[in-house]
Amino acid sequence: MKLPFAVTLGPGSSLADHTGAWRTERAVYVERTAPCGNACPAGEDVRSWLYDAESGGAGYETAWRRIMETNPFPAVCGRVCYHPCETACNRGHLDEAVGINSVERFLGDEALAHGWTIDSAAVPTGRRVLVVGSGPAGLSAAYHLARRGHAVTVRESAPVVGGMMRYGIPRYRLPREVLDAEIKRVLDLGVTVEVDTPVTDLDAVMADEGWDAAFLAVGAQLGHRTYLPAASAARVLDAVSLLHGLEDGERPLLGRRVAVYGGGNTAIDAARTARRLGASDAVVVYRRTRERMPAHADEVADAEEEGVVFHWLSTIERVEHDGLVIEQMELDEDGFPQPTGRTERLSADSVVLALGQDTDLSFLGKASALQVHGGSIDTDPAFATTRPGVFAGGDVVAGERSVTIAIGHGRRAAESIDDWLSGRHPAPAPAVDLAPYEALNTWYFEDADRTHRARLELARRSSTFDEIVHGLDGDTALYEARRCLSCGSCFSCDNCYAMCPDDAVIKLGPPGEYVIDLDYCKGCGLCVQECPAGAITMVPEET
Repeated sequence: MKLPFAVTLGPGSSLADHTGAWRTERAVYVERTAPCGNACPAGEDVRSWLYDAESGGAGYETAWRRIMETNPFPAVCGRVCYHPCETACNRGHLDEAVGINSVERFLGDEALAHGWTIDSAAVPTGRRVLVVGSGPAGLSAAYHLARRGHAVTVRESAPVVGGMMRYGIPRYRLPREVLDAEIKRVLDLGVTVEVDTPVTDLDAVMADEGWDAAFLAVGAQLGHRTYLPAASAARVLDAVSLLHGLEDGERPLLGRRVAVYGGGNTAIDAARTARRLGASDAVVVYRRTRERMPAHADEVADAEEEGVVFHWLSTIERVEHDGLVIEQMELDEDGFPQPTGRTERLSADSVVLALGQDTDLSFLGKASALQVHGGSIDTDPAFATTRPGVFAGGDVVAGERSVTIAIGHGRRAAESIDDWLSGRHPAPAPAVDLAPYEALNTWYFEDADRTHRARLELARRSSTFDEIVHGLDGDTALYEARRCLSCGSCFSCDNCYAMCPDDAVIKLGPPGEYVIDLDYCKGCGLCVQECPAGAITMVPEET
């Protein structure tokens, strides 16, 4: 960072004049919300842990522990989160966004490498909470509830915990040793796990077993069904079952030519998995344009690099024993795809349907007190259902779905459950005062190109499930953390102290603590103008 180009005048130059009497506005130090943290679905204080990481060394553990206050899966999220924090990052207006996701992964991996642990220092409350489902929402809730002293039991219908993190994300994106290690850290807090134990009747479980509260976190592990005319010999399967079976050790016979129908991230995962299972041709058929595809752009680009072919504006008309007939679409004046009647035939040994996912709500049994609409459980903003003491989050509630969103649901639901068990009313959400890019003075920040992570060589990708994206080393992680602009938060640069023409800024003992001497502040606003972080604002003078 560049140093200020000016220094203060001597104390005797202006102290004789109480210039504060001229003021109509006065400067106030503020702590604004950084856009990155505001955009994080898990609720991480991104700016703060990046600041911790900037010191390197012991600062890495401090940064990791700050992440763990909200998110127990930094190594997982550093691999699979689609990082909306980076989309919101103010540095993107200057050059490129800070590689927040890559630094988070580095910190998560450092914790695993060095064996950093989290202790539950809370006094046991004697309250028992049942968590149904061991995916990201369920394990996040279990983590935060255990840290608050509650006895938590997680029930999982599958033989292994992890939910859609395990059964819906291929190993080339999320190595299982990383997932297992971060799950173990949650369980080490004293969380009990019962696998191969499906809940089939929630009412009966709650009545017979004496739970004080429950959190429903069943994942969307059912492939959405649709009707397609198909020949009797056609091989049609759904993407969710394909990925789930692969994790269970099954190796499906897809053939050399595989067509995937759908446009989400699961469709991309299925096509890339097909290539790794030996398919020479993997084709994705999608009814809209590339721009309208819900799959993440990076995943689409990776698939294309690996040889996956995309048929945009196309829909399947029928499936035959050795191929499929697709109909070409075209956009109407409102941008919606419409059929044209023009068809073409694609050769395919199998067709994989990836048309969305549903949750299996059969576990609710006769839980008539729970309201369900459109395949989702109704909740209020605190994730409470219509049955007292029962909360729900993750894929089982309406809204956007991702690992990080589910982790955030689990944390917020745990806070609500803790409030409910303690008889407290939930605290109102704090007001958000975002630090806009326009409030920053970027003159003080040097140009610094973003670090891009290395990748597994392309020639190996189609023949292995080895992880594709590599992590940062210590030097590059430190460099990337230091690209943070500290939006909205003072980082003790002393610009305000140096620039004030009236010596009205007083430095206190601790770094980053300043006060304005209102006897001399005339409200010129120079400190606001020169603050790199936008951590000072002008307010009307009180009369």
